[in-house]
Amino acid sequence: MNPKKGRRILFANVPADGHFNPLTSLAAHLKAEGYEIAWYSSGLYAEKIRQLGILHFPFRKAMDINAATIDMILPQRQKIKGKLALLNFDMQEFFIRRGPEYYEDIAAIYEAFPFDLFIADCAFTGIPYVKDKMGISVLSIGIMPLMETSRNLAPPGLGLPPAGTLFGKLWHRILRKVILDYVFRPSSRLLHQLLDEHAIYHGNQHLFDLAVTKSDLYLQSGTPSFEFEREDLNERVRFIGPVLPQKKISNRKAWYDSRVESYERVVLITQGTFEKDTTKLLEPALEALRNSNYLVIITTGGYGTDRLRQQYLAPNIIIEDFIPFEEVMPYADVYVSNGGYGGVLLSIQQEVPLVVAGMNEGKSEINVRVGYFGLGINLNTERPTVKAIRNAVEIVLKEDAYRDNVKEMAREFLQYQPATLTSLYVRELLLNKRIKEPVRSLSLI
Repeated sequence: MNPKKGRRILFANVPADGHFNPLTSLAAHLKAEGYEIAWYSSGLYAEKIRQLGILHFPFRKAMDINAATIDMILPQRQKIKGKLALLNFDMQEFFIRRGPEYYEDIAAIYEAFPFDLFIADCAFTGIPYVKDKMGISVLSIGIMPLMETSRNLAPPGLGLPPAGTLFGKLWHRILRKVILDYVFRPSSRLLHQLLDEHAIYHGNQHLFDLAVTKSDLYLQSGTPSFEFEREDLNERVRFIGPVLPQKKISNRKAWYDSRVESYERVVLITQGTFEKDTTKLLEPALEALRNSNYLVIITTGGYGTDRLRQQYLAPNIIIEDFIPFEEVMPYADVYVSNGGYGGVLLSIQQEVPLVVAGMNEGKSEINVRVGYFGLGINLNTERPTVKAIRNAVEIVLKEDAYRDNVKEMAREFLQYQPATLTSLYVRELLLNKRIKEPVRSLSLI
């Protein structure tokens, strides 16, 4: 095979579903446009990549830490107390230390697949190495809320909304100094040490900022209305609308259960595929709604499904390992979640208001936006009580403002077509012609 010059793209992702799944729709679209695509990722995603008809390069030097292996490889993680301590640990062990390992693998991949452009999720710490050491253009996909630091906002990771008072702004300024320069100092020191060893300039920037500054373009999943306003938005950032997973083409019938027609309200509940502890959200949610007049649909991610089915035998409860969300979401009246970014964006797109409860793995930054923009209720905890869940669901179902706000944002989502916009920016980088102004919607193309 002799592909045309400038048509080879290597995708890469951190081994977590929320980092892999959104990129599948972009890869499939670019492949359909004639680009030759390969993907560097965990063996966890080998079959899904194969189904896309894309060449898969597995981790070799890189440690394959994912939801299935994290407790075995990093048993000390379960003993860490406190959101910031856990975030610091994850930044170092799950992300920063993997950067040089990713680079070793990717440098070897280049010998077999000399790619012209590198596309990765924004948390993939191999980005600076590919950009600076290999001299290849990088396009990052923001698969989480924009984490770049800003003088207008609290430091990322705390899940705080913008300050509305002078005192609040002063407090956020103090927090930025304390959190970024002291709390996250071990992570920053490790990051800078590894980059220095590879002669990569970092300017003492934090991990959150390097994800943007080391990318040629940073394509943010979502739209401006789902992001906090900031005066210092980096010029590399482009909003491209909700980046959601590639829809599976299958001969099977779409998911359906006749009980959705028998209940006036349907509540969809999940705590994602990374969180294994069902006592955090699933069990209190089941307790809160087991005797209600609502149909309760639970997806467990494969954790404790049989046990929960036995424990919560009721005609109004459906418990499954997985249900394609794009198939079940149209039946839902409220979405209860720990705050996975893809699920939140899909819920907004489907005009379903939310109840969210999650603090770890960056969930607090997602959930604070849900509450701040009036798209639902943020319970602001990792372990909500039965009463809190019940009350929040009742309020969201009763008050029209939440659904109205979601519908308004869903209309903004319709102005963007992520795959098409990504293709536009791919051509821009491959042709080395920088589009100075962001494309706000396809009506401008």
